[in-house]
Amino acid sequence: MKNNIVYFKDNFFSSGLTDIYAENKEKVGELDLKSSFSTSIEVCDEKGFTVIKGGFRFFSNKWVISDSIGHELGIVRAKISFFSKKYVYETRSNEYHIYSPSFSRQYEITDEAQKLVAQFNKMNGFFESSAYKLTNNSTKLSTPELVAIVMGVNAITKRHNSSTASSTT
Repeated sequence: MKNNIVYFKDNFFSSGLTDIYAENKEKVGELDLKSSFSTSIEVCDEKGFTVIKGGFRFFSNKWVISDSIGHELGIVRAKISFFSKKYVYETRSNEYHIYSPSFSRQYEITDEAQKLVAQFNKMNGFFESSAYKLTNNSTKLSTPELVAIVMGVNAITKRHNSSTASSTT
């Protein structure tokens, strides 16, 4: 899966398979949303083989991304921020910053030198499942790894919104 622009989405109940498409609408992989009871995912290539895995650690708000055999590649976590949405993806050798202004659906991923690595847009309505357009501008991170990062941001946001909604009732 070596495409610069891909499209993918979450399912309404966050479970099951959903396709990953290139800009020309060719299927280039699958996103396996493992279960509606857990937030783990697998990014598969066009043949259905798992390339990247992602999921929360037990009792943690950190999204762990690993390769197909379970070696940890990095962790996505939220950063405290007022008036914007900020996340960080930490690998053994690099730190990537994920930023979006408040009320925006566009995110940018930059490296430590603040060079644009990728960007993604949330492209859906209020009552629909999340759909994304991902543009990969990097040779540092693979498209499957970036898909897992986006789904990590999505899962962290859902978990935060869920805990905020339950604390107000």
